[in-house]
Amino acid sequence: MYRKELFVFDGDRPLKAVIRPYTEADFEALIQIQRESFPPPFPEELWWTKEQLGNHVRLFPEGALCVEADGEIVASMTGLLVDYDPGDPDHTWAEITDSGYITTHRPDGNTLYVVDIGARPSYRKLGLGKWLMLSMYEVVVRLQLKRLLGGGRIPGYGRVADEMSPEAYVEAVLRGTRRDPVMTFLLKCGRTPVKLVADYLEDEESRNYAMLMEWKNPFH
Repeated sequence: MYRKELFVFDGDRPLKAVIRPYTEADFEALIQIQRESFPPPFPEELWWTKEQLGNHVRLFPEGALCVEADGEIVASMTGLLVDYDPGDPDHTWAEITDSGYITTHRPDGNTLYVVDIGARPSYRKLGLGKWLMLSMYEVVVRLQLKRLLGGGRIPGYGRVADEMSPEAYVEAVLRGTRRDPVMTFLLKCGRTPVKLVADYLEDEESRNYAMLMEWKNPFH
């Protein structure tokens, strides 16, 4: 069973944290993380339900991780295994994750696919999202998978959609002339761009676009 104990920092103050698989006892806290992490205009029907969370811990517990700090569950990340073909990258979030129910999980898959990652806003300055991402990389290595993959929202695009194409926006983020809350974070975590995908997820801020980004297993 995966369990990582570490210190994260609130300014100069070290704070003990634990990264571990989430369980049924954590479901209410995980749903609250969704509410705080993805407020409107993000569609609330895409927040986790207990049925979805039950599938996560039953079908692929290795891909259901949370962070516990200050005695609370404050961040989480979920994945599933898929058999990904780089020659056919187009898909939607709903198709590849069964709308978050992960019945599409393939125990013999070659890729760990990120379904979701989120942290309570008051804890984001602690770098928990990056620690969760690094922990999932460890899962990729342990299971001898080819890569970690996922579609990252580009919520900053909505503010400039009348001025530039999504392709131009992504190029600006890669040049460093613009910063996107999600794509820039994923780049800092070591993810690299694969393809810009249209109609990936109902997401007004991103105009339904997402940037497919991967981390290749250096040991594979």
